[in-house]
Amino acid sequence: MRLTKRMKLTITVEPEVYRGLRRVVGRRNISRFLNDLARPHVVTDDLETGYRAMAADEEREAEVAEWAEGLIGDVANGPG
Repeated sequence: MRLTKRMKLTITVEPEVYRGLRRVVGRRNISRFLNDLARPHVVTDDLETGYRAMAADEEREAEVAEWAEGLIGDVANGPG
């Protein structure tokens, strides 16, 4: 986690988007979620830090591992 100064930003979203954000990520996590979502698209200064952050995301890593295991099964069951 970066210990840098935070900037306040006011954004406008549709009510159903806001309700979905509160339901899925929680009211106190919306800023972090949006920051993490936007960062790879707008900040290009530190690729290694981005990869470290992705690797630290255990849920994402579990999904990647599951996907990779599925590929191994596809290869094993493929033509040949």
